[in-house]
Amino acid sequence: MDSEAFRSTYRAINERFCPYEKAILTNQCACSLARKFCIAEREGVQCSSDSAQADCLELLERLRQQARFALKLTDTRGALPHAKAMRIQVGGLRGIQSSLTPDDPAPLFIADIRAMVEAAIERFGALERLPFDHIMQQVAAYRGRQGPHQRGKR
Repeated sequence: MDSEAFRSTYRAINERFCPYEKAILTNQCACSLARKFCIAEREGVQCSSDSAQADCLELLERLRQQARFALKLTDTRGALPHAKAMRIQVGGLRGIQSSLTPDDPAPLFIADIRAMVEAAIERFGALERLPFDHIMQQVAAYRGRQGPHQRGKR
């Protein structure tokens, strides 16, 4: 299946996409509302709740805006390269979890994105009130998989 046919089929099948699809498909996060599906040999992730998707979209947009400095971006409106999108998604979620449990080290795996987002809203009152200075430390610290040419270059 060529890329354009895949994208067209993906959009038709996945009306309520998961904003954290990359993080889930790389097995760094999970969500109780995520439903995986396959098109040809590729996987996608769908959210099973309109309200949860709305919260996650808002959160991801706030993380993107806050991450401009940490990721050296001038514009976060368009599509980001995969590595920077992963830093925002996984690093941002790890930062939120770390903010909820400050005495514990930042987690390597987020077990339930939805439960964590609900806990963050309950604890901080609203998504715009999250401690973004603390969260951005995890975004800046996140390193995805490194190829053989990148290992040892930190």
